[in-house]
Amino acid sequence: MVSKIPNGLRIGAMIGTALLSIFFGAAWMPRETRFLVQIIAGAMIGCTTEKSDLKRLPAIIKPMCITVVSLFFLNIIAGALVHALSPLDWVTSFMGGIPGGVTDTPIIAAEMGADVPAVAIVQLARYIMGIALFPPMILAYDNVRVKRRRTESGASDDASRGPSVKREKSGVSSWQAFLCTMIAAGIGGFIGRLTHIPAGIFLFSIIAVMILKLRFDFAFLPSWAKRFAQFISGCYIGGAITMGDVRNFKFLAIPIGIVLTGYIVNCFFTGAVLTRFCGFSRKEGMLITTPAGATDIALSAADMGVTNTDIIIIQIFRSVIAIAVFPQIINLLLLFLK
Repeated sequence: MVSKIPNGLRIGAMIGTALLSIFFGAAWMPRETRFLVQIIAGAMIGCTTEKSDLKRLPAIIKPMCITVVSLFFLNIIAGALVHALSPLDWVTSFMGGIPGGVTDTPIIAAEMGADVPAVAIVQLARYIMGIALFPPMILAYDNVRVKRRRTESGASDDASRGPSVKREKSGVSSWQAFLCTMIAAGIGGFIGRLTHIPAGIFLFSIIAVMILKLRFDFAFLPSWAKRFAQFISGCYIGGAITMGDVRNFKFLAIPIGIVLTGYIVNCFFTGAVLTRFCGFSRKEGMLITTPAGATDIALSAADMGVTNTDIIIIQIFRSVIAIAVFPQIINLLLLFLK
């Protein structure tokens, strides 16, 4: 936390616990940790949605569908390449490329029987590149294009959809709302566990809290609870890393390279599609496809002079769909691949 690195609490907890596990073999977290982290993470995602976001759905459904479909095909293609060119099994190959939360995906991967350390490292690389590489890359590319177009025709390519409706955030922040949120997430998580579907705990926790938030506007998760989930998740993932995993990290260079290359290509291609068919500027289209969290994209957009809040809304729904739906489809696909 002191370093102010994005997601630094989770990263620090993961590194510290991993060192304890690697050198002393003394790291252990109970199995129920996964349940706790999933219901808190589900509550966190459920709380991010707002009624005003639903009002924007008719206007953003087209770009959101384009974004989600492109990311799904990227996930499948990258996973197939990773499996073909590395020792990773099918489920680990697919889960490493999911454009979901860097905290949530490894926990869900553990439920599906994947190699948790491998998924965590690939996801961490994707996240770091999403916040460190993509914004300056997008800005540099956009500047080059604008200068070239101005030189050729005197025109600017900075047109966009125009200002979108401001997100109206809920003002509820009481301990009663927090208690109801955790009860709803817990009930949803237990129902999800009973279904025995992949990521069911996480999925049903999201649904339960979204109903509480959108129907009753009585859902709230304080920042300390989010930090607690990051810390516990980091400890769990770090505790799963052994000296054998460290020796195998050399095999992760290819998976990381494939996943990052895929996201860069998708950023340019899908960004161009969103610009051509949905009226976004090139910066906006490429920001929508950037593989980072909605909060990170919001900060990057502000630094880049982009004020269209539809980008953030699309990122929120993209994240929910990716982390809740993609594992279900992957699980069905694995039935044919095994």
